[in-house]
Amino acid sequence: MITTILIHWLLTLLFAPFFIGVITKVKAVIAGKIGPSLFQSYYDLARLSQKRSVYSSGVTWVFRLAPMIVLAAVLMVSLMIPIGIFKAPVQFAGDILVLVYLFALVRFFMIAGSLDTGFSMEGMGASREAFFSCLTEVTLFMNLLALGLLAHSISLSEMIGANYPVSWNLVGPSMLLIVASLFIVLLAENCRIPIDDPDTHLELTMIHEVMLLEHSGVDLAFMMYASAIKFLIFSSILVPIIIPVKSLDPFINLAIYLGGMTGLAVLVGCVETSMARLRLDRVRHLLLISFALAFFGLIVTWWRA
Repeated sequence: MITTILIHWLLTLLFAPFFIGVITKVKAVIAGKIGPSLFQSYYDLARLSQKRSVYSSGVTWVFRLAPMIVLAAVLMVSLMIPIGIFKAPVQFAGDILVLVYLFALVRFFMIAGSLDTGFSMEGMGASREAFFSCLTEVTLFMNLLALGLLAHSISLSEMIGANYPVSWNLVGPSMLLIVASLFIVLLAENCRIPIDDPDTHLELTMIHEVMLLEHSGVDLAFMMYASAIKFLIFSSILVPIIIPVKSLDPFINLAIYLGGMTGLAVLVGCVETSMARLRLDRVRHLLLISFALAFFGLIVTWWRA
């Protein structure tokens, strides 16, 4: 069991930064630039891990401990997610509740760490994060309930890729609603355009990035790694739903998974290039649309299941 968990974590840590590099590369290519290497995220993490963290004299243990708790909680969530041909090491009935609450724990310590600095801009970002998360969390939970109805299980491992060839044929419209809603949740939870801009340097419009302004060195590496793993987790939930193709050859299944993950990263890069960041008062409208899609997807699934 311990060996399986360590292998799962190794694969998660190995693949997670690559897909962030794919998004950055796609944005650069579409803009007519060469752009950074696909492995630039690895270089950044290695560089930051060699630097010491600098702390303000006014912060407490909450700020110092937040990066470690955030990374640990995200790694715990990753144990419930199948990665390619590798099954989830931790799976049980109702693990979707643990998943949602662990994500809530991540958000709580990110917000608490931001507020602990006493910096007004970080407090502003924390306030926005808390407000928008009220919409994304309930939307994610409704989508998971709809998937649970289709799989006749409340275990995430049974939901992902369990009965989707049948589900697409029987309840195709509801699956489209679920996929569209989950994609918006993926953009929101990972602070991508049009909800947030991970490359912006204007504090007044930041949400996620402004909460990282006081972090440095190893702590910043932990936060960046946690963000990359979080993108991997949401993508690993969405890709098996979109591509419910499985074969008897595990290498083909792994190739399908990696191809789907890369394709989703390319799609996110295309969305970020073709769209502008929404005004903050318009972000809630998009999240409410995602909520409506999840709600109607749940209703149609419950009616047809």
